[in-house]
Amino acid sequence: MHTTVIDYGAGNLTSVLLALSSIGVPATVARTPEDINRSDRIIFPGVGAAGAAMRNLINSGTSDAIRGHIAAGRPFLGICIGMQLLFDFSEEDGGTPCMGLIPGSVTRFRPASTKIKIPHMGWNEVTCRLPHPVFEGIPDSTEFYFVHSYYPQPADETHCIAETSYSDTLFASSAGYKNVISVQFHPERSGRYGLTFLKNFISWNPQC
Repeated sequence: MHTTVIDYGAGNLTSVLLALSSIGVPATVARTPEDINRSDRIIFPGVGAAGAAMRNLINSGTSDAIRGHIAAGRPFLGICIGMQLLFDFSEEDGGTPCMGLIPGSVTRFRPASTKIKIPHMGWNEVTCRLPHPVFEGIPDSTEFYFVHSYYPQPADETHCIAETSYSDTLFASSAGYKNVISVQFHPERSGRYGLTFLKNFISWNPQC
């Protein structure tokens, strides 16, 4: 199976590729729509701002290639901003229309207390709402590593796979449907259970 990691000009490629290598998974970098079209399994990693990332995806034709990959039923993992861009709209950069593959929006944290730091950075618990093969072998409420100022809000609760609480906000830390799974945390920076998550994604067959 051909696994690729999307390079859209702002992704955290090195950490993801190193994590995959550590679990024995060879992966290539997808920089063009043609690269994505040849992929059996895609990871869309995340660092960067929504506005610039979406412009890059649209101008390069990568956005349409991602849609085609998902429509073909092939496994897709979005990480951090790679999760957020799957939704309809993000408040970031003055408001950014996104890919609209998961109904819902992305909102900035607005804690009630000024003592709460934004971005949400560090380890936090992830509690599963729905069973999913990518979380197999991972104890519920395991801590994963987060770095983000915005959080996703799925419009359909059946798309919310797992949740996390930060300050006074409960948000979807994993969302997906059919062959799409996405996470707000960084599995590539989350120790052994992050690697377990990536192993599970690599072996996941959405058709089963």
